[in-house]
Amino acid sequence: MSPVPPTIPPLPLRERTSIIFLEYGELDVIDGAFVLVDVRGVRVQIPVGGVACLMLEPGTRVSHAAVKLAAQTGCLLTWVGEAGVRLYSTGHPGGARSDRLLHQAALALDPEARRQIVRKMFAIRFGEVPDPSLSISQMRGLEGVRVRSLYEEYARRFRVRWEGRKYDPRNWGGADIANKCLSAGTACLYGVVEAGILAAGYSPSIGFLHSGHSLSFVFDIADLFKFQTVVPAAFEVAGQRPVHPEREVRQKCRDLFRQENILERIIPTIHEVLAAGGRDVPQPYGDAVPPAFSRDEESWD
Repeated sequence: MSPVPPTIPPLPLRERTSIIFLEYGELDVIDGAFVLVDVRGVRVQIPVGGVACLMLEPGTRVSHAAVKLAAQTGCLLTWVGEAGVRLYSTGHPGGARSDRLLHQAALALDPEARRQIVRKMFAIRFGEVPDPSLSISQMRGLEGVRVRSLYEEYARRFRVRWEGRKYDPRNWGGADIANKCLSAGTACLYGVVEAGILAAGYSPSIGFLHSGHSLSFVFDIADLFKFQTVVPAAFEVAGQRPVHPEREVRQKCRDLFRQENILERIIPTIHEVLAAGGRDVPQPYGDAVPPAFSRDEESWD
């Protein structure tokens, strides 16, 4: 039986490695350490408390002890398809806070607050404040025009043939190299952003521009970083036409996330975006029992 690891404060998200992809092995806790054991019995120790998100590709099995330790240390486990191009399920890194969940839900249910948050996200993405009279649908239309233009610009810069963003999860092999690279890079970003959202105590599913998906808020926040990181990385790799483009994109995104301090910026960006809604975080009812945290919530962020 593995010894119980000592209780230590979790490493702040901003100080962690962003993502690690794992495949063809079993995650377990042996001698108190988080390890990956492959079919040959080779053990690779993983510093789970220093990683924001582990992406588990096909051929990976996870023990109960490994899931428990990942949750205790605040590492998000994400089950993905080969090369990370499909997301099947995620675990929970802990840190959820009912006050922040209620605040997020209240903003999403307030039409004017939601519109102001979408305006703020538009301003962050494109460096311009949209006309105050525009509806969310109109801003979504403007966003589409800007995004298509940016894709075309990067395609020209890296001399990549571009016929538009097309991705069919049922026919991955039919996608061109640019779309494969974009899907692989975007999956990396989604994993890191979801880890940040959950660590900050918010819900990945309550979005503002995006809605109706279990990752709507992940899509909202990821879009604020996408064209600084994964999109140029994907087109650069596609232009080089490597043998394993998805792997090259993942490695390049890993390095970019560290260079751009993505983990350090995610949670402050979430707070900045939600503040645009103009509503204060609600105070608990007088008879409410305060949440019980097993860790220092400030260091967790």
